[in-house]
Amino acid sequence: MSENKNLGLNTICAHIGEVKDEQFKGAVSPMYLSSSYEYLDVDVKRYPRYFNTPNQEYLAKKIAALENTESAMIFGSGMAAISTMFLAFLKQGDHLVVQNTLYGGTVNFIKEEFPKYGIEYTFTNGYKVEDFEAVIQSNTKLIHIETPSNPLLTITDIKAIAKLGKSKGILTSIDNTFASPVNQKPMNLGIDMVMHSATKYFGGHSDICAGAVASSAEHIERIWNVGKNLGGSLSDMTVWMLERSMKTLGLRVKAQTKNALKLAKWLNKHPNVSKVYYPGLKSHPEYKLAKSQMSGFGAMLSFELVDGLDSQKFQKALQLIKSSMSLAGVESTVVSPHLTSHALLTQEERDAVGITDQLVRFSVGIETIKDLKKDINQAIENA
Repeated sequence: MSENKNLGLNTICAHIGEVKDEQFKGAVSPMYLSSSYEYLDVDVKRYPRYFNTPNQEYLAKKIAALENTESAMIFGSGMAAISTMFLAFLKQGDHLVVQNTLYGGTVNFIKEEFPKYGIEYTFTNGYKVEDFEAVIQSNTKLIHIETPSNPLLTITDIKAIAKLGKSKGILTSIDNTFASPVNQKPMNLGIDMVMHSATKYFGGHSDICAGAVASSAEHIERIWNVGKNLGGSLSDMTVWMLERSMKTLGLRVKAQTKNALKLAKWLNKHPNVSKVYYPGLKSHPEYKLAKSQMSGFGAMLSFELVDGLDSQKFQKALQLIKSSMSLAGVESTVVSPHLTSHALLTQEERDAVGITDQLVRFSVGIETIKDLKKDINQAIENA
């Protein structure tokens, strides 16, 4: 980690985590597809399910360098990453404090699987530090946050949560998917563990499913001990593709973030948009907090269409922007959270956190701004 601290973002993306081609001196990492390796007289006994094939091992170095951590692991999906992390640090009788504005898949995992393990949990009533402190119990072992949150882009005070955890001897973790390490480095603010759906900005081209956790070597060792039993490893073909994609992570995310700020400001003045959720707007309630802990405001935003416009017809009328389940590709996409990421929640649960049928989540791509604006306008006219 220390030798990478002085390297620039794009240098880390382009060079750290490469597997050197010692035989043919190729410019990119060779791909090791073997599922069987020598075990006698070797320093590392390699096996795909052990997360330590050459491509797996070196990609983890890139992720650790980007998040400024000692170590990292890659997984078959974001849910494989977060579920393994939870189960590595929570056992029967333990308690989790978790933010209420959160990715629906994480919420569903907690509610469906934790009771089977005898793990207790409490969702906060809000996302302020006092909301977390109010529900801490004597058996609380982990506090988990997501900021910016999916899909309402709420901002949680990372440094305050980290301080709260340390003051009570409780570990802290964060879902850093929406920000990416390009825009936010939670470890620098005191968080213990950082996870990502690497399907999103790490992959960036809508063709990879993966997850990642970055933390201290000690914590990653503990996660590995559980991960090798659960078996959520990633194929080396996908690992190679992910390392290739991450070479342009800094360039992509910065371009997308620049576009998102422009579009958020434009949508905020649009007569057919009733509300915009984006931390880069000065009207956002946590604008100052976001500015203090993020180097950029990210490329995700959400907005609500005015009553009378059908959000489904709007999406179907789009010609350039795609309607898509996932996010963070170089192409712009939209989705209705109540039908996708939060479909597993009840109507009452969605209402409680403000996810309406008029809400559209917008993953901003790298296209020319005027083309995106034109497409949105024509779709509204035809909705």
